[in-house]
Amino acid sequence: MANVLKLDKQIMVIAALAEGSSIRSIERITGINRNTIMNLGVRVGKGCATLLDAKMRNLTCERLELDELWGFIGKKERHVLPTDNPELGDVWTFCALDAKTKLIPSFKVGKRNSQNTQDFVADLASRIKNKPQISTDGFEKYIDAVENAFGGNVDYAMIVKTFRKDVRMQHSSREVVSVQKTLICGKPAKDLISTAYVERANGITRQHMKRLARLTYAFSKKLENFEAAVALHFAYYNLVRTHGTLKCTPAMAAGVERSFWTVSDLVEAAQ
Repeated sequence: MANVLKLDKQIMVIAALAEGSSIRSIERITGINRNTIMNLGVRVGKGCATLLDAKMRNLTCERLELDELWGFIGKKERHVLPTDNPELGDVWTFCALDAKTKLIPSFKVGKRNSQNTQDFVADLASRIKNKPQISTDGFEKYIDAVENAFGGNVDYAMIVKTFRKDVRMQHSSREVVSVQKTLICGKPAKDLISTAYVERANGITRQHMKRLARLTYAFSKKLENFEAAVALHFAYYNLVRTHGTLKCTPAMAAGVERSFWTVSDLVEAAQ
């Protein structure tokens, strides 16, 4: 059934979702049925995925940072049964960020395996027109993925951080005790090997996407809904949300857009 909400109501709902409100809290505040909110979010989220796919092309990104963000669908991996839907369990959001403009040119949702890593990096490579420097964590499947996607047209290094183990700080920032940087391909500038910016962006993602917030009851029951929520968040992040340091949106800093977008612009473009 087509969504019959008036445009101003749609904008209100999408703005609340993009700022991290849960579906049930939006229902309580607005009086709009949770199923209507869900259907609208999925529809606009899918439109955002198409929108970003079209806009994130022929980009110049000098320094890219790659990382993965953990979440789950339906239940955590340790509770998944052999007879369950294979979509259930752990799900990872692969994310690339341009360290200069803070733009997120590419992302992918799926299991943390070789095929998804290959697909993610190949998609990223198809959007970049220059030779970038890439930094990743120690996830070894990136090595083949970067080589297959970029060939020799990349400067690539890994950075592995070792943290102090302390069970009392399970949900707090842990102390970094060592950092190891490994050159993998090309000639990356060693002092620029870092994943700090993308890790900070992951914190923003958890803050603005309720399904990924730490210690929450909110989670996706269907992969389709999760993918739509991720696309909505990254479209809002790239096109609408003003970056505190840049004083503009990442899309403006990267030359993708010339002006600020509103949530209204986003909803209309994603229809």
